Amino acid sequence: MKASIQFILSMIIFGTIGLVVRYIDLSSSETALFSSSIGCLFLTIVYISQRNKFSWKKIRQYAIILFVSGIALAGNWIFLYQSYDYTTLTNATLGYYFAPVFVMLLSPIILKEKLPIKKVICIVVAVIGMISIVGNGFSATGTDDLLGITFGITAAVFYAALMLLNKFIKEMNRLEVTIIQLGVTALILLPYVLLTEGLNMLSVSSSSIPFILFLGIVNTGIGFWLFFSGMEHLKGQSIAMLSYVDPLVAILISGLILQEQFTLLQVIGGLLLLGSTIVSETRFRRTTEKVNRSEYE
Repeated sequence: MKASIQFILSMIIFGTIGLVVRYIDLSSSETALFSSSIGCLFLTIVYISQRNKFSWKKIRQYAIILFVSGIALAGNWIFLYQSYDYTTLTNATLGYYFAPVFVMLLSPIILKEKLPIKKVICIVVAVIGMISIVGNGFSATGTDDLLGITFGITAAVFYAALMLLNKFIKEMNRLEVTIIQLGVTALILLPYVLLTEGLNMLSVSSSSIPFILFLGIVNTGIGFWLFFSGMEHLKGQSIAMLSYVDPLVAILISGLILQEQFTLLQVIGGLLLLGSTIVSETRFRRTTEKVNRSEYE
C-alpha cells in the first residue's frame, strides 16, 4: 500500500508541471536542464544530511543500467518538450500517454510478469478514457502536427524504458538512484542545450526563478524520489495503470485553476480513466496483498 501511495503522490506532483512551466520564460530544453540540475543538487544535499554514503560498489554493479536510464530520462524530456513545440498540447499528450500501454505490453516479456485479462481490460478502458479526454481537439492537419505527435510517442517510448529499467536496480537506496539518474540526465542535456540554445539560459528573468526552483526541488527532486521509491515494489502493469493519475491531475488543474472548459466527452473520459485505475489496483491488491503485505509496508 505504501508503494502505491508514493507512486500516486509522484503522479500528482508530475501533473502540476504544466502549470509551473507556464511561468518560466525559458525554452523547454533549458527548463529541463535547470530542473534536473536543481533536483539532483537538492536531493544530494538531503542524502548527505541524512549521513548516507554513496554505495560505490552497487553503483559500479548497476553502472550501465543507471547510465542508460539517465539517457532514457533525458530522451523523455527532450522529445516531450519538442512535441510541445511542434504540435498542440492535446496532440502531444495523446502521444505521450501511450507509455503505460508500452509498459503493460512489454512487462510480460521483459519482467516476466503475468498479464491478467483484468489488467488488459482496465488498460484498454483507461486508453479509451484518455482518448476521450484529449481527443476533442485531436488533429494532424500538417507536417508539424505529425512530427509533434511522433515526438510525443518517442517520448513515451523513453518514459516506458525508464520505468522498466528501474525494475532491474535492486538493493540500492531509491534516493541514491534518483540522484544518479538526474545527474546523468543533466550531463546529457547540457551539451544539447549549448548546441541548440547557446547561453540564452543565463538571461532568465527574476520572475521565473521561484518557479524554476519549485520545478527543480518539488516537481523533479521530490517527484522522482517518490516515483522511483514507489515503483520499486509495484508490478509493471500496476505502474502502467497508476501512471494515468498524472494526466488526470493535469486536466483537473486546467479546468479548476486555469478555468479551461470541459466537454461532456472529457468528463466521461475522466471517469473512465479514474475508474479503471481504481478497479485495477483494488483487484490487484485483493489477490496479492496477503502474500506481499510486508513488501508494501
